[in-house]
Amino acid sequence: MSQQHSSVVRVRITTMALLVSALAFAGTASADSKAEIDTGVAAALKQFYAQNDAHRELGAKAAGVLVFPRVTKGGAGIAGTYGEGALVVHGRTVAYYKLTAASLGATLGVAQRREVVLFMTEGARDRFVLSHGWTIGADAGVAVVSMGAGGQYDTETLRKSILTFVFGEKGLIGDVSLEGTKISKITA
Repeated sequence: MSQQHSSVVRVRITTMALLVSALAFAGTASADSKAEIDTGVAAALKQFYAQNDAHRELGAKAAGVLVFPRVTKGGAGIAGTYGEGALVVHGRTVAYYKLTAASLGATLGVAQRREVVLFMTEGARDRFVLSHGWTIGADAGVAVVSMGAGGQYDTETLRKSILTFVFGEKGLIGDVSLEGTKISKITA
């Protein structure tokens, strides 16, 4: 590896580390209160259920519903993602979570979206709850439903133990991947 290439790699890694640190600090500094998160969760679920009649039925069958009412992703080559939400079980909020991600590559722009994760089995929900930081994409049982929350899904998708819906996109961004997104419990 040339010395010039090595320097470029170090600069990119340093820049990414700074971005992740800034994103984590910004998320902590401007963290929503639990009441604000609850209000956002209720609004996101209302929009989610209104977009497709089958969503309400899926939500009723789910062992848990993890809702992130506002997920922000932004960057130019190096990007960061942050959001806060809540896990709802049988209509009751049981815990609060944050979503974070960093990436290097084809991201360009800033955008916000909403995410709803349905744990269709108690086992999937319990594995998530007992994890110390769960990563979307690391669990083979996760189906990310494309075409927004109003899109159609097939029976193969419905066999997955975890269904993830992304909807309400606002802004412009060249990448909407969920790979590597880490979800951790908010402990404060």
